[in-house]
Amino acid sequence: MNNNDLYAYVDHTALKAYTSWNDITKLCEEAIKYHMASVCIPSCYVKDVHKTYPDLTVCTVVGFPLGYANRAAKEAETRQALADGASEIDMVINICDVKNGAYDKVTEEIRSLKKITGDKILKVIIETCYLTREEKVAMCRAVTEGGGDYIKTSTGFGTAGAALDDVRLMKAHIGADVKIKAAGGIRTKEEMEAFIEAGADRIGTSSAITMLGAEEL
Repeated sequence: MNNNDLYAYVDHTALKAYTSWNDITKLCEEAIKYHMASVCIPSCYVKDVHKTYPDLTVCTVVGFPLGYANRAAKEAETRQALADGASEIDMVINICDVKNGAYDKVTEEIRSLKKITGDKILKVIIETCYLTREEKVAMCRAVTEGGGDYIKTSTGFGTAGAALDDVRLMKAHIGADVKIKAAGGIRTKEEMEAFIEAGADRIGTSSAITMLGAEEL
């Protein structure tokens, strides 16, 4: 694939705790220049980014990075992010519920947040590094039944990131309307291409410019 095609898959990401406004503006300018799918940023920056770059697709995270905030908190976080101008939400599931076998609770939480996002995109981070194969398959069902638009491999803050086998497993078990986002630890163009070939529709990374050899702004 050529670089322009690859950029179109990228959620250009800056989520570190010490991310500055200068980091954010650089990220946004790069996303605009290279026609990336979105910028994925901390929610505290969403309002200012939407105001400064009104034509840019803004993604933010909810329940990030651990996922065990209660549902009401995630709902409030989602509503505020949308009000501030986000058009894509990457939520983290409650992994505690998964480990307790409470898969229905995960499905209901996804359904609740999808009701709030409406026609905006909801991506559901299942943090594959903490899950067994059985739990990953169960989360494919939960995302499908809950109405999530994407299932996402990782936060990038766990013990491991995206794995090709996980993307292939997701592809085999998600519903027809669910897409896949691979994120965390993708470091080369060849890896990007491999994840897309395996079934990923989005790539979450902070390293797109480096990977694809573009000049940083």
